[in-house]
Amino acid sequence: MNKKKKSEEIEESVEQAEQIEKTEENEQSENQPEESEDIDFQDKYMRLYAEFDNFRKRTMREKAELIGSASRDIILQLLPLVDDFDRAQANETDDVAALKEGMGLIHSKLVATLNAKGLKAMEAKPGDDFDLDKHEAIANIPAPTEDLKGKVVDVVEKGYMLGDKVLRYSKVVIGA
Repeated sequence: MNKKKKSEEIEESVEQAEQIEKTEENEQSENQPEESEDIDFQDKYMRLYAEFDNFRKRTMREKAELIGSASRDIILQLLPLVDDFDRAQANETDDVAALKEGMGLIHSKLVATLNAKGLKAMEAKPGDDFDLDKHEAIANIPAPTEDLKGKVVDVVEKGYMLGDKVLRYSKVVIGA
């Protein structure tokens, strides 16, 4: 009977071992899709990261090209003004009225070119209220009249706007 019990125990342990192997195989086959899914997600993540990195580099290059082409455009429009100044210097004359007229023409051409690019002069005149959004106070002086207290007394330098943004504030003297 001992032999029968031992053989039965051996058979049971073999059956248990087979069941354990089958269970492990099933678990491995179930884990394999999860591992392949993990690999797929990692692959997708790496591809997405590489694509985003390429996008970032491309936009930086495009931005640099845009800035370069913008300055190129304005320089090309300013070159005729340089030519006008060269012609004015080459023309040696003692006629002050002719020189003044030539400089006035070049100045108006320069202003027209800059206005075409969106540059606007800010109007600041004595008697205007002081506005921090448009003016930069460079000095306070005693107001010549009572109504100029806290207002612009003198404009030292004009201010300019490029589109809707202030490019340079008007430098003004304020009455105290």
